[in-house]
Amino acid sequence: MRWDPAQYNRYADERGRPFLDLLGRVGAQHPRRVVDVGCGPGTLTALLPPRWPAAVVEGLDSSPEMIASAEALSGPRLSFRVADAASWEVPADTDVIVSNALLQWVPGHLDLLRAWATMLPADGWLAAQVPGNFESPSHVLMRELASSPRWAAALEGVLRHQNVADPQTYAALLLDAGLVADVWDTTYLHVLHGPDPVLEWLRGTGLRPVLAALSPADGAEFEQAFAAELRQAYPATEHGTLLPFRRIFLVGHRA
Repeated sequence: MRWDPAQYNRYADERGRPFLDLLGRVGAQHPRRVVDVGCGPGTLTALLPPRWPAAVVEGLDSSPEMIASAEALSGPRLSFRVADAASWEVPADTDVIVSNALLQWVPGHLDLLRAWATMLPADGWLAAQVPGNFESPSHVLMRELASSPRWAAALEGVLRHQNVADPQTYAALLLDAGLVADVWDTTYLHVLHGPDPVLEWLRGTGLRPVLAALSPADGAEFEQAFAAELRQAYPATEHGTLLPFRRIFLVGHRA
């Protein structure tokens, strides 16, 4: 699956807000190494060196396209590289692990979180955010269309990995690892503008696996049918199109 940094950044402010809210609950004072796992185009990772001036900051992402975009932001204490979160080996001096809107893409991500939590040193922090909107109309309609007779054969299993746990499960995981747990969920109400803005939003993230599995012509046909359903589910108003988006946050600290 190929990622498009420009498409992802069309809603950079809306996508960046949860990262800032997550970071606001991380109380690390003098970390040695801070790693942003799933850094995307790097614009949010670039906020970390000013926050922790003495730390080495590293951004990891499995997408070469995203890392190619992020590398323009590299500096003396900020670097980026292609890496798979599932096989990433946590350096011993990593005091802060941040992961923003990545883990929903990783099968078995609870085991991965558990491993990261276990590896945290004293006074280490683990902070992650995942979408909690997979039962929202946008994703229900996408799954229903993908399983319809027209698309079922081509898209079988394509959307199955997009699952997250409930806040209680994440809290229990952190507590079982001996961490102080801070877990919450928030629903943002984004006001989007332009034609078919919810489709444009999904083109940057949730729709990527579908488009990757289809030819360009079939992808355009799928999008046309999907856009019609989204317009009914998210009608335009005189102020724009309102998109509620729930997100789940978890912060663990080894006190």
